[in-house]
Amino acid sequence: MTRAETRPVTAADEVAGICADLLRFDTTNEGEGKARPERPAAEHVAVLLDEAGADPVVVESAPGRASTLVRLPGTDPDAPAFLIHGHLDVVPADPAEWTLPPFAAEVRDGCLWGRGAVDMKGSLAMTIAVVRQRLREGRRTRGDLVLAFLADEESTGDFGSRHVVGAHREWFDGVTEAIGESGGYSVTAAPGTRVYPIATGERGTAWMRLTARGTAGHGSKPAPDNAVAEIAHAVSRIAAHTWPVRLTPGVRALLDALGEVLGAPLDLDRLDAEAARLGQIGRLFAGTVRNSANPTRLDAGYKVNVVPGSATAQVDGRYLPGTGDEFFATIDRLLGPKVTRAFVNHDPAPVADPAGATFAALAAALRAEDPGAHPVPYVMSGGTDAKSFARIGIRGFGFAPLLLGPELDYQGMFHGVDERVPLAGLRFGTRVLDRFLDTR
Repeated sequence: MTRAETRPVTAADEVAGICADLLRFDTTNEGEGKARPERPAAEHVAVLLDEAGADPVVVESAPGRASTLVRLPGTDPDAPAFLIHGHLDVVPADPAEWTLPPFAAEVRDGCLWGRGAVDMKGSLAMTIAVVRQRLREGRRTRGDLVLAFLADEESTGDFGSRHVVGAHREWFDGVTEAIGESGGYSVTAAPGTRVYPIATGERGTAWMRLTARGTAGHGSKPAPDNAVAEIAHAVSRIAAHTWPVRLTPGVRALLDALGEVLGAPLDLDRLDAEAARLGQIGRLFAGTVRNSANPTRLDAGYKVNVVPGSATAQVDGRYLPGTGDEFFATIDRLLGPKVTRAFVNHDPAPVADPAGATFAALAAALRAEDPGAHPVPYVMSGGTDAKSFARIGIRGFGFAPLLLGPELDYQGMFHGVDERVPLAGLRFGTRVLDRFLDTR
C-alpha cells in the first residue's frame, strides 16, 4: 500500500495505546496529602496534545501535584465554551490482591487491566484520542473547547480542581456546561436493551470530624463524663439511624425512566427491594434514594489506664440535592449536646438539567452508535470534580461513554480489585464522544 492509500489514524486506533501508557504512570493518591506526583502523567498528556497542534499548559498546585489545561478556539467567539474534565490520580492498589499487576497495563480477555482503567484513565484516553483526531482533521467545535486533566480528585481536589478554579479561573471563562466521569456506560436490562445512565447530579459531600471532650483521669476511677463513651454513643446513634427515602427530582426522573424501559413502574414504596431485584440496574438508584452517614474512623487515648480528655471520630456524610438543611439538622440531633462537628471536606450537591439540549445531545450520540440504547438521567451517590466547577457556575454531566457486555460488573470496577475496561468499549466511546462534540 502506498503512502497515499494509507488509511488515516483515527481515535479508535489510538485509544487503547494512549490508555495503556496512562495506566503505567503510578499516580496513587492515598489522601491527606499523601500521593505520588501526577506531574509525569500531566506532562505526558501535554505532549500528546502538543503533537496534534494544541497549546497545553501544565500547572502545579504543589511540587509534583500537576494538572494539564488546554483551550481550543471554536469557530464562533460568541458561542458558549464547553469543558471536558477528568482526573489523573487513582486510588491505591495492592498487587497481592490483583490477578495482573495493577500498573502493567496488560491486555487479557479483550480488556485492558490496570488501576484507573475505568476511574478514569480510560475516559481520559478517549478524550485525548478524539481531540487528537479532530485537530488532525481541522474540525473545531462552535464554542471554545476546554480540557482539564486534573490532580487530586481521589481526595479533596485541593491540589487539582479546587486549585484550578481559583488560581487559573481565566481558563474557564465563558464555560457554562461540562462533562466528566461516571456516566454514559451501558447496563444490560434485557437482551438487546441497554440502559445508559447520564449523571445530572451528585449527592453533596460532608466529611465530618466529631469531637467529644470530657475529664481526663485514671482509668480505675469513676468517669461520669468519659469522652470515649460519648463519641462511641454518638457514632452508634449515627450508624443505627435509618434515613428516610427522599425522591428528589433527579432520582424520580431516573425511576420513571427505568419503569418505561422495563415495561412496568417501579414500586416506590419498596425501593430497597426493587434495587435488590434489579441487580446492576438497581444499583443505579440504591445509593441515592436517601441521605447517608457512615462512621469511618475512631481515635482516642494513648494508654489503657488513662481516661483521655477528648475523643474523635470521622463520618462520611452524603446528602441529596436540596436536602442539606434536613441532613445537618438530623446529624446534630444524633450527636447530642456533648459532641461537636467540623468539616474535613464539604462540597455542595450540584445538579444539571435532564430536559435541556446538552442531555438530549448526549443521548442522541449514544443512540446513534447503539440502537439498543436507552439513556436515562441519574444522580451519583459519590462525588467528582464537577462539584468544584459548580462553584464557578458550570453545570456538569457525568458522561464517559462505554458499551459493555452484561458479564462485566463495571460499577464494581470503581476502586475495586482487577479493574479493567473492554478495548471494544473504549473504541465505542471515542465514536460517541466525537459525535457529541459535533453538536458543541
